[in-house]
Amino acid sequence: MLPCSKGFLRQLLIPILILSGLTMAPQVSIAQATLQTGLECGDTCRELYLTKPYLQGNDVLELQMRLIELGFDPGPCDGIYGPRTAAAVHVYQKTNQLPLTGRVGFLTWFSLGQGCERPVNTQPSAPPRGKVSIVIDTGKRVLTVMSDNKVFRQFPVAVGKPKAPTPVGDWKIIHKGYNWGDGFGIRWLGLNVPWGTYGIHGTNKPWTIGTAASAGCIRMFNEDVLQVFEWVEPGTPVKITGPPHWITKIWRRPLEEGCFGPDVVYVQLSLRKLGLYPAPCDGRYNNLTALAVRYFQASAGLAATGEVDEPTYRLLQKKGGISVPPDPEP
Repeated sequence: MLPCSKGFLRQLLIPILILSGLTMAPQVSIAQATLQTGLECGDTCRELYLTKPYLQGNDVLELQMRLIELGFDPGPCDGIYGPRTAAAVHVYQKTNQLPLTGRVGFLTWFSLGQGCERPVNTQPSAPPRGKVSIVIDTGKRVLTVMSDNKVFRQFPVAVGKPKAPTPVGDWKIIHKGYNWGDGFGIRWLGLNVPWGTYGIHGTNKPWTIGTAASAGCIRMFNEDVLQVFEWVEPGTPVKITGPPHWITKIWRRPLEEGCFGPDVVYVQLSLRKLGLYPAPCDGRYNNLTALAVRYFQASAGLAATGEVDEPTYRLLQKKGGISVPPDPEP
């Protein structure tokens, strides 16, 4: 039995959460996170050609889908660069007066994107004057630049496929880069997601904007990312909204301090909805998350361990009201 009311404890908890270590989250390097999870933005632009074994990947699938859009038949859209896809590339190159190599290199990728680049609409006469932040809605596939929490400009984007979703949560820009590679377009804005390499960037596949096509990153038209790049700095907040997700095989794993991942974001979002977690939902199970979990458990009559076990998951789902993600595809 708690010695005082739940309302009193909640009022007491929030200041404690704010004061007890907002800067004490465990630090996880991008290299360490990528090594542990194997997740990173896969928007590469490799040269595709016929070889044995056949090349496979998301870039092949996007090539096949684009060829179909343009009226060329690459065979099944299976992400495999086989003879039929190579033959379709050869016909495409001949039709567009490109070198007849049957290989998809820079010139062919560039040609495939022609006619898709969105011309920049009337540009603002000046950059945002207020504090800049970014909100990305993965459902609507829209990136909104905010100025002092007011909408300043909106841009269409491409987000992650269901098998490689864009990470929902509260992030920050930690790196600004130029020309990371053809697949990343002309600008890169890296995010501090602790379980992989994700960012906002341009693309050489502009036909994918407005779809769920990437390996988790946020793609923009090159003309658009040029503007956003100039308006943000390292530390700019980036809030990504949408259905929660997780990494295959770790959902409902026991969570304790030091864990990180989209399942931690789910717990933090649930606690925030209950008014128990005022900090960023950044996927890092730090002392603030543990303290909020401990209070939630104590107020619900569970063992107040500060660690998330199966009974805690079930009760968070029931009380937090955030739907559990469907089983991931194998």
